[in-house]
Amino acid sequence: MSTAVAPDSERDTGRATKAKDSDRSVAENRLGQKLVAPAVIMMVLVTAWPMAQALYLSLFRYRLTTPDDREFVGLGNYGTVLTDSLFWRDTWNTVLIMVITVGVELVIGFAFAMVMHKIMIARGLMRTSILIPYGIITVVSAFAWQFAFSLNNGFVNSWLPFFEDNFNWFGDHWPAMFAIMVSEIWKTTPFMALLLLAGLSQVSEDMLEAAEVDGASWWQRLWKVILPNMRAAIMVAVLFRALDAYRIFDQIYIMTKGAQDTESISFLTYRQVIEQMQLGMGSALSVLLFLSVLILAFGIVKLFRVDLAQARGEG
Repeated sequence: MSTAVAPDSERDTGRATKAKDSDRSVAENRLGQKLVAPAVIMMVLVTAWPMAQALYLSLFRYRLTTPDDREFVGLGNYGTVLTDSLFWRDTWNTVLIMVITVGVELVIGFAFAMVMHKIMIARGLMRTSILIPYGIITVVSAFAWQFAFSLNNGFVNSWLPFFEDNFNWFGDHWPAMFAIMVSEIWKTTPFMALLLLAGLSQVSEDMLEAAEVDGASWWQRLWKVILPNMRAAIMVAVLFRALDAYRIFDQIYIMTKGAQDTESISFLTYRQVIEQMQLGMGSALSVLLFLSVLILAFGIVKLFRVDLAQARGEG
């Protein structure tokens, strides 16, 4: 009799455990929503009005110098932007900067994270030192790199023997783009390293030891154990940095001011609104920039296919 009852009792126990886990998960989700609600409400209050105003102004041909000469054009501003080769050239520049800088930062940041994770001597000093570039104001960093690449006073030409001393980094498109991307990579790689370090600390040492005992090489442990278990952290790091790099403005404004075809979408929007005072066209550009950022974020999340519940240990 007892052998017949045991399986039913075990099943009942399993169901009770799952029900408790489910109730706990629901309670944690509700608590998280309550904690996040004030920040979300404040963010909506701060951003909803400017976003609605930008969407409204994008439907008009409106120049600040002639405020009374405002004309409703519907989606005409969007049609003008999307059929303009300048917009697509700046979009290409923005995407190129984003892809290259985020890719390089991911590789270098992961290497820094591995070093910071393994180092035992002066660990706190090492982690603090590596974050110094990220703590510098972006404008100050851009000015410093502009000086470094300058024709007359810069030290980059003297440090690179395969370049002439009078090589003008800002005299052509690709050298200028290279200088901008170097500035961006130097400034934000520590941020990438910090996020990856947080993910690396979650990788189980027992799994690494078990793989090493089974004869796995360092590369095999990296590809089969470390990176799969860091997928959520890598997604967060890439997402944050890609969205930030896609809105790049400061480095371009300081280093080239858009010369040599180095404009980004954000810089084009700035020129339309601030320099030319075309509020309607600039608002349309800002709306398109916002939509492209949303699409980019959605694409990155779908690309990594991370189960966030499983990453939190609920799955």
